[in-house]
Amino acid sequence: MASLPYWRLSSFYLFYFALLGATAPFLALYFHHLGFSSARIGELVAIPMLMRCVAPNIWGWLGDYTGRRLAIVRFGAVCTLLSFSLIFISQSYAWLALVMALHAFFWHAVLPQFEVITLAHLQGQTSRYSQIRLWGSIGFILAVVALGRLFEALSLDIYPVAIILIMAGIVGASLWVPNAQPVSQGNRVAGDGFLRQLRSPGVLAFYACVALMQMSHGPYYTFLTLHLENLGYSRGVIGLLWALGVVAEVLMFLAMSRLLARFSVRRVLMASFLLAAARWLLLGSFAELFWVLILAQVMHAATFGSFHAAAIAFVQRSFGDRQQGQGQALYAALAGTGGALGALYSGYSWNLLGPTLTFSIASVAALAAAVIIGLRLQEQNQGIVQ
Repeated sequence: MASLPYWRLSSFYLFYFALLGATAPFLALYFHHLGFSSARIGELVAIPMLMRCVAPNIWGWLGDYTGRRLAIVRFGAVCTLLSFSLIFISQSYAWLALVMALHAFFWHAVLPQFEVITLAHLQGQTSRYSQIRLWGSIGFILAVVALGRLFEALSLDIYPVAIILIMAGIVGASLWVPNAQPVSQGNRVAGDGFLRQLRSPGVLAFYACVALMQMSHGPYYTFLTLHLENLGYSRGVIGLLWALGVVAEVLMFLAMSRLLARFSVRRVLMASFLLAAARWLLLGSFAELFWVLILAQVMHAATFGSFHAAAIAFVQRSFGDRQQGQGQALYAALAGTGGALGALYSGYSWNLLGPTLTFSIASVAALAAAVIIGLRLQEQNQGIVQ
């Protein structure tokens, strides 16, 4: 598509997920560096995820009502930067909790609205979504590798400065992106409300599985870095291992258009859930074996890559044009609910039950999602409806 602003859209994903690459592996490590216990770390990591349960729905409704999605993205990016800057004032538990809640409220306003803008630019070429979204994975890789080396050489005291610089990149990219609005499609009834579409067959089951899948990621995103450090891996190696998972994710994104043309969304989701269940068992029980750790990180291609691409396709085809923002926001909110529960339970169980049992609980959650999606979601002849 000649008019597609590919690099402008891609630059936003690059910086947005570079921020995730700076927080997912290193935020808990930073809190540990400040002296907090595993329970307090779990709580602090859970706060942004809890905000993800609320904020996307507020901003999603506002985006659908006003149609000013790009303005919301830019406002959210600026406020994220400003609110996180408050971390330089104090590093007490209560103040950090406030900073986590405040910046997350605006950060989680951004991505669901930007997903709608991206899909509007694609105008039916949904299969090209993965080609743009893969730059988010590249941003993640650059962040984890660079910061892993940086924190190995210098103190973690510079962590907030690194976060601020990445947030500034998000602001700049949001100002570069042109606006676009979803185009009405004839296969959807304009009068259908959001709640009516939500009651369509399999939709509620899908969202329940989104929450379970993100809950299963709780120990991974909260304690994997600390887990690997305790097993003797250096921060530089840990950064490379995080990057390996995202390289596998990038390769999966490149293959998703062909994969979703051949297999239904239901089958892709089921395979993603089953592989996630196996991955958490490997990380919890055999992470001291380097080759097993390599295999587990490669499986990130399924536990995030294929899962996310199939989920975005499902949301896009399940809601009408005036409900796209709310559909994407609910996806983010349920992911946040599951992620918060995962961070909280892993924070409390890490010292009490140990890594093996904590990751085993995650495996059960992913397996439950596979069962639900297998029983409740209808089979489709084609992965993406275009």
